[in-house]
Amino acid sequence: MTKKEHEEFKRLPESNKELIAMTGVPALWGEPQFLPSERTGARPTLEVNGLLSGFTGQGSKTVLPAWAMAKISCRLVPDQTPEETFKQMKAYLKKNAPKTIKWELINLHNAGAAITDSNSAGVQALAKALKAVWGKQPYFRREGGSIGSVVLLQKYVGADSLLTGFGLPDDNVHSPNERLHLPTWYKGIEAFTHFFYNFK
Repeated sequence: MTKKEHEEFKRLPESNKELIAMTGVPALWGEPQFLPSERTGARPTLEVNGLLSGFTGQGSKTVLPAWAMAKISCRLVPDQTPEETFKQMKAYLKKNAPKTIKWELINLHNAGAAITDSNSAGVQALAKALKAVWGKQPYFRREGGSIGSVVLLQKYVGADSLLTGFGLPDDNVHSPNERLHLPTWYKGIEAFTHFFYNFK
């Protein structure tokens, strides 16, 4: 990240206390030299998306499981590739997994990293549109996502994508109870109208 990007992250109106309340965790964790929003939006990550092993029903059972499975994902950043990251994970497991177990690492999905220049004409046109509707200068931040077409468009066509969202922090994105705050959504539609007029 550049110094300018770091300053943008510092502008974000979210405190550590608010993040703890929103997520329900007892404390925030991660690289201390980065803000929590930088750790979740601009740094490489490794997440456990699902675990499966052993007896998980009600009551107790003292049978030891013979196998376990974890679904994991990694958010990549510019200059990282899915192929390199997969090799690094495999090398880590070879070095650190106990010799008493058998393990297998399966690559299920690849989408590289892409980033759009915040000084581009498209981004500036969108920033102007957002300011016209909300009356405030928008915040620029990096945000992880799995949109493979964005990477492909940048790599093969040379076209940057403009990514903006109109969801609120408590919209529970991708959850069973996901929602959209309609007044914000309508403002987003208005912002896109301004954007199409601004973008030349």
